[in-house]
Parts: sequence; structure tokens; C-alpha cells
Amino acid sequence: MLITISNVLDADHLTLLRGLIPALTWKDGADTAGHVAKRVKHNQQADLSSGSGQKIEQVLRGAVTENAVLNAAAIPRHFSKLLLSKTETGGGYGLHIDNPFMQIADGSLRTDMSFTLFLSSPEDYEGGELVIEHAGQTQELKAAAGDLILYPSTSLHKVATVTSGTRLVCVGWIESRIRDAADRETLFDLSNLQADLQPRLAGQSAEMLVLSKLIANLKRRFS
Repeated sequence: MLITISNVLDADHLTLLRGLIPALTWKDGADTAGHVAKRVKHNQQADLSSGSGQKIEQVLRGAVTENAVLNAAAIPRHFSKLLLSKTETGGGYGLHIDNPFMQIADGSLRTDMSFTLFLSSPEDYEGGELVIEHAGQTQELKAAAGDLILYPSTSLHKVATVTSGTRLVCVGWIESRIRDAADRETLFDLSNLQADLQPRLAGQSAEMLVLSKLIANLKRRFS
């Protein structure tokens, strides 16, 4: 399942972040890539350990982890640390697969889903599309500032070469409580149906109670 979630960051958050980003220091993005991926990774990543960096990380983490659509789609158990990535003219990230496991504070995380949260507006740079390969098709994606693309970590993907301007994004990974992607999609469909019906049916109606029961019991079974 691949979805674009709009307005994960609102205009006020984007303004705040853009005011803090110039104070950051940057390092070679290849330092955090896997053995194979670092050969094709040509970007920079922010050091978020400073005061400005910690404030940026706090704003980004809050926006991502509290987003209702993302939580319904991913059903997260763990989030990775967040990376702030800058790709300038001539940079990119060649075709690669994400590491299957990543270290987190209390152990390791299985990467079920990846996300890219766009901080630059599309008109700020040329190229730089997120390119995701599925069986039999390739998707090229370039979202508005504040929008997030959520996609399977199991897919080969790349960042196309930036031909002008600067591409700035936040990236991260999620371990879901539901390991199987098809099961997650089924639960997401049911959650969307539940949200669509809520304005029309009382919460204690027979239909809503049965739907709530179905979602809860499927989560138990799928997890």
C-alpha cells in the first residue's frame, strides 16, 4: 500500500521549521546508509543534536506520530529516529532497498513501512522525484511541502537526481503491529469505512458496534 497523506505539517509548522533549519550543521548522508546503499547515496543529513535540531525533531516527530491517517494505515508499534535529508544540485540516491532492521533506543525495529515527509515545495527544485518500483510498474512522486508519502519498505526505490535547487525532506521507518501488508490494507479500508459511517450512524447502532468488533478482532488475529 502506497498513500500520500496531505498536510501532515501545516503552514505554521513549516514556517517554524524553515526558521530553524539554517542553524543546522550537515554531514555526508552515506554515513547512515547500508553497505550497498552508501555507494549510491549522494545527499546530506542534518545533525539534530543541537538545540535547534532537537526542536526540529520534536516538531517533526509530533506531526508524524500523531497523524490519524498514518496511524490508521501503518498501525505503528515502533518509529525509527527521524532523518532530515538535503539533496542539492547533482545529488540523489540511487536504486536501493532499505535495511530490514534498524537500531532504536530499546532494541531494534523491523522496517515494514518507509515515509518521506516533504519540507521543500515542488517549485523549489527540479528533479528529485521519489521513484518507487512495484511489480510491473514504476511510480514517480513529488509531493507538496507538508505532505507525506507512506510506502512499503520492501520496494526498491530511489531519489532521482536533483537538477536544480534543493530538496529537503524528513524520512523515517515504521514497524507495524500488523506484519502482513495485505492485512494492514484490509484494516485501513475498514477504518476508512468506519470514519465514513460515523456522521450517519449513532455510535451505539448495531452496524457501528459490529464494525468496531470486526476491526478489533481482526487486529487481534492479524497481530
